[in-house]
Order: sequence, then C-alpha cells, then structure tokens
Amino acid sequence: MERHTQAPAGFRSVPRTGVIYVMTEAARRGYRPDDPRWANLGQGAPETGPLPGAPPRIETIRIDHEDHEYAPVDGLPSLREAVAALYNARYRRGRASQYGPENVAISAGGRLALTRLVSTLGRVNIGHFLPDYTAYEELLGTFATFAAIPIPLDPERQYAFGARELEAEVVGRGLSAVLLSNPCNPTGRLVHGDALGQWVDTARSLSCTLITDEFYSHYTWAGARLTVSAAEHVEDVNSDPVVILDGLTKNWRYPGWRVAWTVGPRAIIEGLASAGSFLDGGCARPMQRAAVPLLERSVADREAAALQQCFRAKRRLMLEGLERLGIQVLLPPQGGFYGWGDLSRLPAPMSYGMGLFRAALEEGVIVVPGEFFDINPGHRRPERPGRYGRFARFSFGPEIEVLERGLAGLERTIRSAS
Repeated sequence: MERHTQAPAGFRSVPRTGVIYVMTEAARRGYRPDDPRWANLGQGAPETGPLPGAPPRIETIRIDHEDHEYAPVDGLPSLREAVAALYNARYRRGRASQYGPENVAISAGGRLALTRLVSTLGRVNIGHFLPDYTAYEELLGTFATFAAIPIPLDPERQYAFGARELEAEVVGRGLSAVLLSNPCNPTGRLVHGDALGQWVDTARSLSCTLITDEFYSHYTWAGARLTVSAAEHVEDVNSDPVVILDGLTKNWRYPGWRVAWTVGPRAIIEGLASAGSFLDGGCARPMQRAAVPLLERSVADREAAALQQCFRAKRRLMLEGLERLGIQVLLPPQGGFYGWGDLSRLPAPMSYGMGLFRAALEEGVIVVPGEFFDINPGHRRPERPGRYGRFARFSFGPEIEVLERGLAGLERTIRSAS
C-alpha cells in the first residue's frame, strides 16, 4: 500500500499515516467536509457547535496591540497560572504540594507538546502500548536519541494492563519512560481511580517517567469522577516523574485553536521551553489569552458535563449500530469517542480494516483501518501482517445526524457483499 511519494535526494519520505492517509484517500474520491453526501466516521475531533448546558461558544477574539508581539516560548504567564489553578482545584485540594505556573508549558497543539517532550529525552528506552494513537509512530521514530519499546495489549483481556505488569515491563525492559493515551485512542480503555494511582506509585518507586496523554479525559464513561487525570495521584509535583498533556482540542472542543499544555515537574518544564525555542517558537498570543477564561473551574466543568450528556447518547447509538451490523466492540469504550470494532464476522473483503475502508468510501463513509494503530516507530519491526488488520476505528465525534448517515452507509456497504 503506497502511503507517500518519492522524496527528492537528501530528504526522507514521510508517510501519511492514520487519519491523514484516510482523509487524503477520501478527498481523492470527492470528499468535502461540508458535503452532506459524506459521513466522516474517521473524524479525530469532536463536534464544535453549541451543546445544551455548555458555556456559550466563543465567536470572536479581540486582538490587543501587544498580541502582535511574540508570546513567551513557554506560554503566557496568565494561561500557565490558569492551567495550574484548574489542576489544583480539580485534583489537589488539601494537598501540600500544588502546581504553579512553573509546572506548566504551553504549546501550539498536542503533537507539538509531545514533540517538545520527546526531543528532550536522552539515550533511554521508552515504552509505548499497542494499539495506540497513530501519530506516536512518526513522533517516536524521528529522534534517534532513544529506543521505543512496544508493549502489546491483549484484545481477549479487553486491553487490561495493571501496575504489576507495568512494573515487570519497566524492570525487564529497562524503561526510563512510558507513554500512553488515557483514555486510549483507539480502544477506549481508561485507567482511573485506584488503578491509576497504582500506576503513579509504580512510576515513582522505579523512577520511570509516566507520560499521560489526557486529551480525551473529559470523555469518561466509567468511574465516578467527571474528569480523570494522573495529577490526582501525584504526591510531590516537582519530584514525582509524572508528565501530563492536554489542551483545548478535544476536551473543550476547540481543535482549531491549537492550544495545548504540558504539566509536570519544574525541571522537565524548563527543558520544554528550551526545546520550544528551536522547534517552534511558541503558541500564538491571541489564542492563549482567549483561552484563559475557559480554564476557570466552573466553566471547564460545565463543558465537561454537557459534552458527556451529548456524547453518551452518541456512544450508545454507535455501539448499537455496530453490533447490528455484525461489528463486535470487544471493549465498550470507557473513555474517548471511538468504537474499536472487530470486523471478523463481516464478509470478505470487509472483514479487514483496509477492505472495509475502501468499500465504505464508495458509499460516502470514512473509517480508519486498525492497522494504523499498530504503531511501529522507525519501522524497526519486520513487515508482517499486522495484529490489528481485522479492526477498524469508528468515531462518534461528529454530530448525531452524521453518525446515523454513516451507519446507514456502512449497512449498504456490508449488504452489497452478502
């Protein structure tokens, strides 16, 4: 399967992976975001319009004279203070150790936050899970200073992974850091409560940095808390090796703003500022300033509660629709807005993710083949049939009308092969 064109001499070919590849192929067949004939169930972003009970959507942003200047590479002090205050209010009430602005770095989106972070890693082993977020593949394969070590999770165990298993991996493979999306993109697995606390305890006791990508942490369908974060289980914000990434993209439903943050020990945050000075130069000042009110606790919690009410209904619609079509979701998502579907019961060629993807395009439906989540940084593993070839990711991020149209299109696709 060709995912890239030949690069000029002196340049390496950078493949289109995951959603980028999927959307490129869809565009070749006439897809446009505003075309009502299409249903994008590959969408990696949530719907961005008004929701009942949510704060009003921001429609205008005022530009002050100072906004024409560069912002500090590590972010505006006011936004860094707002992020720290939100984490303290949500997760650290009554705790002696509190996050401050020195524990926060702002960046222009989640990918850039991760790029800054991994660029500061030395010659170490970093563990990552399979399946996981497709963008990790190029991210973990670009820098030659560290080795990325895959940790496969078992679908038959619903991708469960406990603190004892984490300890065995860290010790047995000599890991200095572990990266995970929590909730997981694509499986919807969520580590929370005491289980998440045990992960943090393990990271602390073994001096292994736990990097938690929490961009879907407002989309929680398991547990009693409105939102989930490893910050709740940190003892000392400057000595515990816990680094958290989040932003406005998913949890506040402002993906176009490209505002994200990293929360962690001061020493790590200082390194991110140094990395940002040569990687990107910092996040846009007007967007940072406009983001500050969104981080106020009551505003953030209203948004989280409203999106959960809306997305819970869409989750139910998606799961019932996939089951009706013969697509088995082994783990009903505990978090996030994706269904990770096993296609084994479908007729060929739809029993493979790439087969369903190509057939569904003919009905104006976009899905993401599971093989993209078998991330292989640096392509060090041999080319073999992927372990997730019979899976696909189905997003319930779009509006409910799009989901209904997409499920109807999938039904036509599958029936055509019966």
